[in-house]
Amino acid sequence: MAVTSNPSPHDIESDAIRSGSQEKEAANRFAAKGEDSDDSSQLKQDGVKQVEAVTQVWSKKTMWTVFVLLYMVNFVDTLLQSVHSGLIAYVTSSFRQHGLLAVTGIFASVIGGVGKLAIAKIIDIRGRCEGFLVMILLIVVGMIMKALCQNVETYAAGHTFYWVGHTGLGYIIDVVLSDMTTLRNRMIMWGLYMSPRIAATFGGPRIAELFYENSTYRWAFGSFCILLVAFSIPVAAIFIYHEREAKKLSILPEKSPRTAWEATKFYFVEFDAVGMFFTIAGFSLILIPLNIATRAPNGWETGYIIAMIILGFVCLIAFAVWEKWFAKVPYFPFAYLRNKTILGACLLDGFLFMSVFCWDTYYFSYLQVVHDLSISVAGYTLNAYALTSTILAPFIGIGLRYYGRYYWVAVSGIPFCVLGTALLYHFRQPGEHLGYLVMCQVFHGISGGIWAMTGPLALMASVGHQDIAVVLALHGMFASIGRAIGLGISGAIWTNDLPKELNQALPGYVKNQSAAIYGDIKKQLAYPIGHPIRDAVIVAYGVVQRQMVIAGCAILPLIIICVLVWRNLPIDRKQTKGNVF
Repeated sequence: MAVTSNPSPHDIESDAIRSGSQEKEAANRFAAKGEDSDDSSQLKQDGVKQVEAVTQVWSKKTMWTVFVLLYMVNFVDTLLQSVHSGLIAYVTSSFRQHGLLAVTGIFASVIGGVGKLAIAKIIDIRGRCEGFLVMILLIVVGMIMKALCQNVETYAAGHTFYWVGHTGLGYIIDVVLSDMTTLRNRMIMWGLYMSPRIAATFGGPRIAELFYENSTYRWAFGSFCILLVAFSIPVAAIFIYHEREAKKLSILPEKSPRTAWEATKFYFVEFDAVGMFFTIAGFSLILIPLNIATRAPNGWETGYIIAMIILGFVCLIAFAVWEKWFAKVPYFPFAYLRNKTILGACLLDGFLFMSVFCWDTYYFSYLQVVHDLSISVAGYTLNAYALTSTILAPFIGIGLRYYGRYYWVAVSGIPFCVLGTALLYHFRQPGEHLGYLVMCQVFHGISGGIWAMTGPLALMASVGHQDIAVVLALHGMFASIGRAIGLGISGAIWTNDLPKELNQALPGYVKNQSAAIYGDIKKQLAYPIGHPIRDAVIVAYGVVQRQMVIAGCAILPLIIICVLVWRNLPIDRKQTKGNVF
């Protein structure tokens, strides 16, 4: 019988530093070389050893059962996101704050992106199942807060919890799929797991409309909480059961126990809480003022607006200083970015999301106000992007499986992205036919489907199994930060320019109501097309939305460069163990 003793505080700190050293060594080893096999790696952390033990214990039948159950969890989460997108404009409008739609997403995007590196540490150190359950809890807490909110501040706080859980859940499912598949077959399964977007494309907007017309957005949020928990419990149960079986068979060793204080100290060092704080504070303090400056007493000259921006840059500088000289276990894996494929794939998603969210944030409102579409039809139009990428994804995955490389497939997505964005400048204005906007969404969907498959594959082909969670988290962080910057840019254009354009376009007898009309989409839709007030709103929307498209187009050259710098690695390396697909 083995005898274990509680580790001392010195041991806790040493473990954390040792863990960080292992990550650095692994990153350095894979930064310049991607052809190594995982067989020689001795740097696997407990979470990776745990999932490899589970896949060796379970049967093929259990493996496919987990695939199905995870698919259902992903289905509910994807449908919830679609329903949420169809209702968010009405949630902010219910508090007369429609213009703050972008602000509510900035802080959530920053925390969600930065938090992925912490989630990567959780699932590598503690285990995939523990991370999965934490994400479900965050989603439930966030949705309950949104269902019960009485002001936009509570809604924004709830949305932050929800968004961190939502993006974290999708990320963990991707990591678990990577644990359960070979590198060559992986993108086939990733493509299949995108298929819930098809149901969400048509079902989500319609469900949102039914809740809006026959109930409330509060019940919409509450109902999906129940469904998500119901489908998540069986997944967790299977992993917990097989982890115990692996321990009984001595495939997975028991962990040494720690006291609450020892665990707190260990994870504080391991997760680099100080570095995470500086990152979140820095990006948030820079981006949020872009959207609230017009509400400040003296606009951009207001003292607290200037102070927030300056303090934001100071926090980012402090983050760099802390990570380089003071952090015992830096949470940001700089070493990986010496690999141009990893850097290019991460920056691709960052710039792509930045470009898209420059023009996409208020697109739903534009479709309803300018084209007079219902909630469901506006949702269908927007979802043409997701629908196209979803239909293509499994076929791209099969093609990658037999082609064996990814570079030229990724390059083929460039012209579709350029066309989809550039053509918006001409077609996204009042009077243009809706079909042209759908065409642009389809072009974006083609490039999005290609890059959703090739980007992660390029990352995973460059590292070993131990490093998959980290590079996928890094990839997700760049995407979330890009999304937050795009939200900041679009929100700044909207909140600074739309009130002026609206006041200028409105007839003289209602100029005193311009603030109320600007803040509530229901007031904008209250007048039929052809009415002077509605036509004035349409004119203002057209001017501001074109500015957003120009901002998105300006980022296109950076997107192109990010794809062209990748290495064209083969995808036949060994990464996983046990009964996998």
